[in-house]
Amino acid sequence: MERSTSGAGGMTTMEPRALRRDEWDTWYGTLIRAFGGVPEAAEEVALFRELTRVDRSIGVWDGAECVGTAGAFGFRMTVPGGARVAAAGVTMVGVAATHRRRGVLTSMMRRQLDDVRSWGEPLAVLTASEPAVYGRFGYGAATFQASAEIDTGRVRLSVPAGTDDVRLRYAAPADVLDACEAVYARLVPGRPGMLARVPGWERVALLDPESDRAGASPLQCVVARRNGEVTGYARFRVRPAWGAEGARGTVVLDDLAGLDPATGAALWRFLFDVDLTSTVAVRGRPVDEAWQYQVSDIRRCRPTLRDGLYVRLVDVGAALAARAYQAPVDVVFEVEDAFCPWNAGRWRLSGDAKGAFCERTSDAADLALSVRELGAAYLGGVSLGSLGAAGRVREIRAGALAEASVGFGSDVAPWLPHGF
Repeated sequence: MERSTSGAGGMTTMEPRALRRDEWDTWYGTLIRAFGGVPEAAEEVALFRELTRVDRSIGVWDGAECVGTAGAFGFRMTVPGGARVAAAGVTMVGVAATHRRRGVLTSMMRRQLDDVRSWGEPLAVLTASEPAVYGRFGYGAATFQASAEIDTGRVRLSVPAGTDDVRLRYAAPADVLDACEAVYARLVPGRPGMLARVPGWERVALLDPESDRAGASPLQCVVARRNGEVTGYARFRVRPAWGAEGARGTVVLDDLAGLDPATGAALWRFLFDVDLTSTVAVRGRPVDEAWQYQVSDIRRCRPTLRDGLYVRLVDVGAALAARAYQAPVDVVFEVEDAFCPWNAGRWRLSGDAKGAFCERTSDAADLALSVRELGAAYLGGVSLGSLGAAGRVREIRAGALAEASVGFGSDVAPWLPHGF
């Protein structure tokens, strides 16, 4: 599940404090109840108990009762140019329904962003169960993800040269985990938004509780090889179904990665051809993924788009200097940031594809915007020009918006490969 929910507004005398390890079960129970109270599988609870950074987690207590939860994993995220930048992965945010509108969420966001700043991490990132909530804390939607229901009975796939050279073999997911992780690690530097895997997180991909399968098979895995080297993999489930016309099962894609176009195409072709199925269900994929341009009929794939990762610049200067820019930029931003006032004011950004610096300045502003817009544009998937057209970026110097918009862009769409 997405590990964030919220209560809103108001004032409270309850203050967030650091979590103790022996409080984790109570704290996590508050989170589960905030998401409806459906218990998770024991293996999932056990893994997230282990992954939780207690030293980076906080709770709000009303007497002996835990009424608010929030945590932050420590990630390194790829940004345009390939650098991996420290980012706090905001997670497990929940407020008891009995304590809404009493300032619990606001107090936790205040404490958490102060903590992230003290840790020297220039970015905070999250996935939002309620997107409308997090804009007021400076988070902007920076990545999007594609989903599809592909009618493989009618849609054909055109594959590139070399696809027939790829060899696929079934393997138990746990048996090939290290090989799959090696493929993932090679892909991380090439796409903004991807997270370098923190030890332990590779096991999340193997979580397979029966309660989450919705009638599908246990997790399956196919590994791709070229010239004896593992070059990709696909993890998936199969949900059998039958109708009057015969088999109409669904392949439910969990994860797919390929180091080259031929490997990616071979894996997609395999999914299209699984026996006794007529649909491939795809969730949370990159919006620029190649299969969309290889299918014979995109309409019969029923593609949809939704928001993915939200980015918050905790240190504007450090964050903007940490990434590269695909075209030269030299622009002064007038930044509004009421929630983290240390970011407010004018910043001069100068950079290009080789690197950048960003520092305070008294020079006249070229563009005016809030930290939320900087977060949305940070990974290159949301255009500053589009935000300007929406009235969320104000151009002061003629031509500055187009210059900055081109520089902030990315040739590869940013993508968050998994939730947290």
